Amino acid sequence: MKIIRPALVSLIVFTILTGIIYPLTVTGLAQLLFPAQANGSIMVKNGNPVGSVLIGQPFDDPKYFWGRLSATAPFPYNSAASSGSNLAQTNPTLLDNAKGRIADLKAADPQATASVPADLATASGSGLDPHISPAAAAYQVQRVARLRGMDAAKVSALVAVNTEGRQFGILGEPVVNVLKVNLALDELEQK
Repeated sequence: MKIIRPALVSLIVFTILTGIIYPLTVTGLAQLLFPAQANGSIMVKNGNPVGSVLIGQPFDDPKYFWGRLSATAPFPYNSAASSGSNLAQTNPTLLDNAKGRIADLKAADPQATASVPADLATASGSGLDPHISPAAAAYQVQRVARLRGMDAAKVSALVAVNTEGRQFGILGEPVVNVLKVNLALDELEQK
């Protein structure tokens, strides 16, 4: 009993601390300090959730900006299975995937003569990246503007408004959130 009693007391104390108090404290602080992120950063349109600004979504319609490829299984942008393709640079499948994406981009916009930016032809490490580079967005501006019957300068301005700078002004590179810019396009088109 001398050994069992302290073990049971420790089990109960640590269960309460790590199983109840700690999760409630962290959840409460997250809700207080970062409410949007703690609730999934959900974008709402017409009262309905349309996606998260933190998780990429497939956009296949050529009138929308396309995001990065996703290697998640069993379907693209599966947030329950975040993963990269784990294909080595020497794996022919990686090259075939990139060539296939480049062919899709060229087929969607045969008039595009610029080189396809790397982030449009490759998957992100998580398979969930919601961003593309400004160069990848610029590559798609003419296609999106033509298919929507909009002025390319207006679409470029919309991309510029939806371009996020470096975090804290120094970390990372500027990026364009694909969901945000596509929702802004739909909103602009409805006006």
